[in-house]
Amino acid sequence: MISQSFIQELLDRVDIVDVIDRHIPLKKAGANYTACCPFHSEKTPSFTVSPTKQFYHCFGCSAHGNAIGFLIEYNGLTFLEAVADLAARVGMQVPPQQSGSHSTTVESEPGLGEAGGEPHRNDSESVSKQLIEVTHDAARFYRQQLRHSDSAIAYLKMRGITGATAGHFAIGYAPTGWHNLEGAFGAQAGKARQALLAKAGLVIENADGKYYDRFRDRIMFPIVNLKGVIVGFGGRVLEHGEPKYLNSPETPLFQKGRELYNLCAARRAIRQAGRVLVVEGYMDVVALYQHGIEYAVAALGTATTPYHIQKLVRQTDNVVFCFDGDAAGKKAAWRALEASVAQLKDGKNISFLFLPEGEDPDSYVGKFGREAFEELLEQTLPLSVFLFRELSARVDLKTSEGRAKLVQDARPLLAQVAAPGLALMLLKRLAELSGLSQNEVEGLLKIRRVSASPSRGRATRPQPASPYQWLMQVLLYEPKYIEKLNRELLAHDHESAEEVAALRALVEFIDSNPHVGKNSAMPSVIAYFRSSSHRVLLENAGSKTLGWDSDIDLEAEFTGAMARLSEIRRKQRMSMLHGKALSALTPEEKQELQRTAY
Repeated sequence: MISQSFIQELLDRVDIVDVIDRHIPLKKAGANYTACCPFHSEKTPSFTVSPTKQFYHCFGCSAHGNAIGFLIEYNGLTFLEAVADLAARVGMQVPPQQSGSHSTTVESEPGLGEAGGEPHRNDSESVSKQLIEVTHDAARFYRQQLRHSDSAIAYLKMRGITGATAGHFAIGYAPTGWHNLEGAFGAQAGKARQALLAKAGLVIENADGKYYDRFRDRIMFPIVNLKGVIVGFGGRVLEHGEPKYLNSPETPLFQKGRELYNLCAARRAIRQAGRVLVVEGYMDVVALYQHGIEYAVAALGTATTPYHIQKLVRQTDNVVFCFDGDAAGKKAAWRALEASVAQLKDGKNISFLFLPEGEDPDSYVGKFGREAFEELLEQTLPLSVFLFRELSARVDLKTSEGRAKLVQDARPLLAQVAAPGLALMLLKRLAELSGLSQNEVEGLLKIRRVSASPSRGRATRPQPASPYQWLMQVLLYEPKYIEKLNRELLAHDHESAEEVAALRALVEFIDSNPHVGKNSAMPSVIAYFRSSSHRVLLENAGSKTLGWDSDIDLEAEFTGAMARLSEIRRKQRMSMLHGKALSALTPEEKQELQRTAY
């Protein structure tokens, strides 16, 4: 734990504009600074940095945070590393880790802890750090073994992989034998160390309580998360054997459905290319890199998941899935499509590339080179085309029954599409194929037409969806309004339980830190609630205030929010009283009903 007071002092000393400008060039735009977002591909700047609020927000991909958060996301640092980096810049010494009621978590992932002011799971964090040490030690061991294995080196050469490429990906080799890791750790390989190796998925415990290596006689590919931490491994057999690829099992560090091979290292290349290429195997990624295509990533022996899509569309507007052209490739592509439809936003493009039969990215780029491969990328199938091509192939469009089945088969997919423009285009295309009108298709599918969002250029600021969000915005922009807050109105509300809890947590935070933020509470709030379930709500509320300027009437904003909340409470009270039998009402309640009836 690092004390909240230290985090607050650090954020008061650093200037987020200077921090971000060291990595991406910022341009002055009114009271703020702008740039093309470093977290997704764009041509028109939508990334805004506020020097007064010490906060950044992208109106394209919704990335946002303070100076610490930027270093974590952009450089892949841990929270502690980002704090240490900023502290070094302003000449501050990071204090020893503490526990206490006003500390903030150092190493936990967002969502794993409770609110920032509560004690965290230090034991769990300690185990995670030990597991990370174990995986990194194992990676070094495998790399050392590769240098001494003629057969492994010969295999990589046969696959056309140079030493420089192997070094870039930290490729290693797990030798034959059952107890190599035990020998590698020497005196450290006691029972506790073996248990850690097992928890990291590197060794397996048998029925007799003895351990043996999971990976044997395999080329080893370290799997690195977006923080630059090795969380698992993929191992490929040198010659023949099953399984061809063996991945680490699910561990506290590694969940296959959430990680993508090479995404951490490829982020800069993805932004420069304006697209990401998703392939099926480690060797595909490695071979493409060696031929100059550095923006490729791979799923880890599992079908594409919504988490994969979320990560990819934050990096770029264009995602290309590349599969073999056989039946298995088509099946994998369809699973990727199913995972994608609910994650798409207008302006984001997902497409599919099917290679000639018998080819994979590794073999194709090896035979024909980079230019020929990238020419194929200009011939991809957009998601909309692939979707209706596949659905149409499953029915007979010449018959009424076949067209009716097409509509029903499309229903579960189209119901998930949240992007207004894409949803409209897909409905129009389905109407064309089925021979129905668009209104008839919408009626059959019971899908409401999604209207596009209003433009950001509106002269008036729309009111927040709820008074709780409204009050969060005011307090984050100007914490002093807490003095005027009627706290009796913050009672539990079943319909808005999460928002009420987030607002109350924010109020408690400001109460405990009366001097928080000279111009805005936002930077300190982000750090404090980094591992809290309230983090997303508070960050979203804070990002809405970036468009506010000195002319905004904060008193009117606050009064309006309190008035709305008071009216909600009045209606809830009346509903409760009306729900009672007349005989059950007390004289005071009857008078209250009479007073507030109109």
